Amino acid sequence: MTKHNNVIPNGHFKKDWQNYVKTWFNQPARKKRRRLVRQRKAVQIFPRPTSGPLRPVVHSQTLKYNSKVRAGRGFTLEELKEAGISRKLAPTIGIAVDHRRKNRCLESLQANVQRLNTYKAKLILFPRRSRKAKAGDSSPEELESATQIQGPLLPIATKKPAIELVSLTDELKSAKAYSKLRLERMNARLIGVRKKKAAEGEKDDKK
Repeated sequence: MTKHNNVIPNGHFKKDWQNYVKTWFNQPARKKRRRLVRQRKAVQIFPRPTSGPLRPVVHSQTLKYNSKVRAGRGFTLEELKEAGISRKLAPTIGIAVDHRRKNRCLESLQANVQRLNTYKAKLILFPRRSRKAKAGDSSPEELESATQIQGPLLPIATKKPAIELVSLTDELKSAKAYSKLRLERMNARLIGVRKKKAAEGEKDDKK
């Protein structure tokens, strides 16, 4: 027996707990099955990329996450127009289209147009019929050198902010950040009152 003044053990094993136990013995087999499905899919869609169509770079939603960028649903019609790609042609050459999304700033528009131009430069377009090539299709040499892209298509690279090291000066040591913040907060709060007083003072001077 255990020593000291402990709680008397009282195990509650009367709830038919065996029926609530969940096992996961099929995990290795499921992993293998998923891998085989991915391989079969890659063979079926060859020579298209395994990750699906090209997606745009968009900012995440809400104030908490809007500083981060991620892959969006599809390119806007304006982005396709700037890149010189028809909205009907885009899905046929592996470009996702989202007619509901709107461009809110010039930077995102230019970034996604550049992404489309990069994709167009690397694109190898196979003819619909092997014996009959049309204008815009790639040359036979390019078709022979085509390989299937495994993994993400044109991965989105996030830039890490550069850290600048600064030596601590006497001016920085003597600075009072809290007082400065309170002062600027007060100035922002009283800007309307001060403008009104200044306008009233000008009227009195004119009189």
